Amino acid sequence: MTYSTSPTSPTSSTTHYPNTSPIASSSQPLLSDDQPDLELEDETESGIQHRREERQSMENEVDEGMIAVQGEDTITRFVWVLVFTAALSGLLFGYDTAAIAGVLVTIKGDLGGLLSVWQLEAITSSTTLGALLGGLLAGGLSDYTGRRMVIVLANVVFISGSLIQAACHTVDYMIAGRFIVGLGVGLASCIVPLYIGELAPTKTRGKLVTMNAVVVTLGQVIAYAVGASFQNIPNGWRWIVGLGAVPAMIQLAAIGFLPESPRILLLRSNVHSAHAIISKIYPLATPHQIDQKVGIMRRAVQQSKEISDSTTFGQRLKSLLKNGGNRRALIIGCGLQISQQFCGFNTLMYYSATLFAVLGFKNATAVGMIVASVNFLFTLVALKIVDPLGRRTTMLLTLPVMIVGLILVAFFLHILTAQTGGELVEGSNYPLAISLLVLLSMLVYVAGYATGLGNIPWQQGELFRLEVRGLGTSISTATCWTGNLLIAGSFLSLMHAITPTGAFALYAFFCMLSWLFCYFLYPETSGLSLEEVSLVFEDDFGVLKSQQIRREKSEKARMAEVDRLIHDEVGV
Repeated sequence: MTYSTSPTSPTSSTTHYPNTSPIASSSQPLLSDDQPDLELEDETESGIQHRREERQSMENEVDEGMIAVQGEDTITRFVWVLVFTAALSGLLFGYDTAAIAGVLVTIKGDLGGLLSVWQLEAITSSTTLGALLGGLLAGGLSDYTGRRMVIVLANVVFISGSLIQAACHTVDYMIAGRFIVGLGVGLASCIVPLYIGELAPTKTRGKLVTMNAVVVTLGQVIAYAVGASFQNIPNGWRWIVGLGAVPAMIQLAAIGFLPESPRILLLRSNVHSAHAIISKIYPLATPHQIDQKVGIMRRAVQQSKEISDSTTFGQRLKSLLKNGGNRRALIIGCGLQISQQFCGFNTLMYYSATLFAVLGFKNATAVGMIVASVNFLFTLVALKIVDPLGRRTTMLLTLPVMIVGLILVAFFLHILTAQTGGELVEGSNYPLAISLLVLLSMLVYVAGYATGLGNIPWQQGELFRLEVRGLGTSISTATCWTGNLLIAGSFLSLMHAITPTGAFALYAFFCMLSWLFCYFLYPETSGLSLEEVSLVFEDDFGVLKSQQIRREKSEKARMAEVDRLIHDEVGV
């Protein structure tokens, strides 16, 4: 059922709502279950009856998006400030994961000698191991401390790890610093999208959560730019890693501008503060509409709390694995995250400067910045197309682009390394023209990745039913970082074992498997409510069922628009 209230501006309303007083107790219920019906001045008996029916129709609703208000598709200045302040963590996430590319080509013997392949992989993958642990910790910790305190903790961890790296003189301390930064990456990657999603207006939630992904890619571009600037400066890598503390310090100083999530406030029975924040998010809504939204959010929070209190972790895990619908959702969530990592993209983020240096580019980090810039630009494209085009359709169109790009990379690397026995040998005089073709092929691959696979797996929260949503999202996220750890920790060894041509051909093969996975198993969830997504997975993976539901919704919307035009025409 879709419910919409009249879009009356709050400034023109003569209605008075007693529970919206700013002097009310911070824990006073704004909408309690036994609250009597409010009577408006000069309201007719039929109007009072309508309001009673309206209240009854909403009493079991747990999706505040069912209350439509004027201006809810507009992002206010207040919301933009919140999003960009919170997204500074995403900037740190992108910066710290990409900064290592510039460090690896400039660190040379500064840690007591030239680094072995194993040491390079250990320094790189230690960040991912930290992110895996931080991501697992973030969700549960935020339920106890609140979302804001986890963001504070992430900043403190970022600053500590950055300073340890900048001051270290041994490989062990460098690995420790990278691991600590990884903890911050894991905390930020889990909690910031969740925080933004809980504060964003309903109709712009997807766009604003995706903005965090855009800022992550921007952080990667900045990391490459900083790396290129310090490439020829003695100990320049210390500046590269040390500057990662600056955005964390800025966000820590601005943390006072970030309110707590309304859902956390409601969990603590601080209804008045939650009401005040919702009023700022929807400034054109009437007090009655705000009361309705807060009331529905309270029921959703209470429902979630009752499930958590009445079941154990083991029971929820068992439900996730044994219930057919939950299990199918988990397969999709984990499968997409595995696809995102096994396609090999993060090897470019971590090792692109090393790879381009061997290919003969003079400023390899600057060339790596081109890769990061393409990733950033096509993430902006994804922001525009992923909802209207659909998640499944976007994946099916962009994965072939990635496959073509990877096959071309493998082909040109085969030609390039023919003179060095199939291996990339540092100091070899490789033809610049072929090296440029390798770069262009990589850019094709990156464009396809950024438009689809780089973003869509992070929509994983919509796949799971409420009672297992947190657990399912945590397992999917852990799958992502586990895959990242395997890829980051094996790339250089893989190139030695099966040649660079073989490595990129293997990534192309994984992309082909991912396309088959999406074609046969991944339903279209764009445009469906969370309840409808649950229905999709009831009997099977729901590829056809999801398309049927979307067609029916589209037809209903079309007929409603026709009815509206007819009513307008006849003056009804």
